Amino acid sequence: MEIIVFLSITVAVLAVFISYSMIRRVKRQIAEFTDALADIKNGNGNRRILSDTNELAAPLAYEINEIVVSYENKLSVFRQTEETNRQLMTSLSHDVRTPLTTLIGYLDAAHKGIVTGKDRDDYIETARRKAYDLKEYIDVLFDWFKLNSNEFAMEIHTVEAAELTRNILIDWIPIFEDKQLDYNIDIPEQPFRVKLDTDGYMRIVNNLIQNVLAHSHADKIEISLSRQGKTMKLRLEDNGVGIEKEDLKHIFERLYKCDKGRSEKGSGLGLSIVRQLVEKMDGSIEVKSTPGKGTEFDLLFPLED
Repeated sequence: MEIIVFLSITVAVLAVFISYSMIRRVKRQIAEFTDALADIKNGNGNRRILSDTNELAAPLAYEINEIVVSYENKLSVFRQTEETNRQLMTSLSHDVRTPLTTLIGYLDAAHKGIVTGKDRDDYIETARRKAYDLKEYIDVLFDWFKLNSNEFAMEIHTVEAAELTRNILIDWIPIFEDKQLDYNIDIPEQPFRVKLDTDGYMRIVNNLIQNVLAHSHADKIEISLSRQGKTMKLRLEDNGVGIEKEDLKHIFERLYKCDKGRSEKGSGLGLSIVRQLVEKMDGSIEVKSTPGKGTEFDLLFPLED
């Protein structure tokens, strides 16, 4: 009987000791949690809570760490977006206000009779071209903000991409001819059934062609549609100045503008918009370029079975 009592007391003491030790460890961990969270609250997003896997509070520590990492990632994206928006607003003074002031100057000169006859006609034509350039810039800017807003949504459905591509390119042919740009369009008669957002696909093709016209200094462009395995490939190739290897790594980044052999005209958003739209339609885009020889863009979209 005495042995049983002794063992019971021993077990009780051990239980109390273990409980006390566990409480001490938990209290110590809670103190560490409090200290770490205070540090994180003060801006140290690199702080993490350390805990062994056998610790009672380990799951809570790991969960807090995941929350902090997720928060830091979102904060990083927010900061990048804020910086992009700041740069966009800064560029507006040059990219919008300057051509708008010039446009008003040409129209005022024609309206007030400062220029007459052929000079007046030339002023009006120049003003017209600058108005279209300005509209193009504003359209790209609008697309960018719309694409990066929470309200952006695509209407993706199965379309016949060959016919859709033809209809888009028909409107470009008079422009190619007006600019004396030699063009070769190769779209087979066979159908290509692809899941696309029609407006998004149109913006992709238009942005890529506009990029060629604005920056490549090419006198020839080739556009083709073909089947590659289970994908549809749209290729745009020009014989322009090409893109340097270092610039090629960055051309899909927002606000990036190549310095060598390329015009300063443009927002630096067109190709970034293209890549985002392509990826939102489960496609991919690749670019190859040789300085002095030209550039090739390849777009791949999954074909419907």
